[in-house]
Amino acid sequence: MQFDMADEAAFAETAELGAAPGTRWNYTNGNTMLLARMIRDQAGGDAASVLRFAHRELFDKLGMAHVTLEFDGAGTPIGSSHMWASARDWTRFGQLYLDHGVVGGDRILPEGWVDYSAPLTPGSETYGYGAGFWTNRGATGGAAKRIGLGMPPDSFMARGTQGQYIVIVPAARLVVVQLGMAHDRYEDIDGVARLVADAIAADAK
Repeated sequence: MQFDMADEAAFAETAELGAAPGTRWNYTNGNTMLLARMIRDQAGGDAASVLRFAHRELFDKLGMAHVTLEFDGAGTPIGSSHMWASARDWTRFGQLYLDHGVVGGDRILPEGWVDYSAPLTPGSETYGYGAGFWTNRGATGGAAKRIGLGMPPDSFMARGTQGQYIVIVPAARLVVVQLGMAHDRYEDIDGVARLVADAIAADAK
């Protein structure tokens, strides 16, 4: 889908259901691409409209000045990945979730959206996944590993390919961003957890 299809959402739409909706969790880019197409259609139907919408409603409000969105051949943003930004811009994005969807006194995300995003999604108990974020909330193998490495139990994170992270730690009022490339099986989660623990310890001094 991601590397061989001009219209990724159309390809995702052809996939047969493996289970009734809401009955089984599985990490998949296809769902996100379908959502991205809905956003594209509501924004105006093409890539230029999506960019205007994203800047007006999100990037400009957060002060994210160095963002690049990539699109497929149908003008749909590749919402499952392929957004590039500076570390400061990603930190501003994380801060939006730390502040429950409010920036500069203006509400950008719906009331309760962060509380919906961060808890564990039923069925994802092996890895620990919320709604668009990996999460340490809930008794999962993934959360136990991350917490054991020093990442607080209330934290949740966005995780990019090969080691990019935005870790949101509400209890410490902290956002930690790591960019770069990881070359191990678990995309340097050990190093990221140590970075978060060190940042919390430094902030406490």
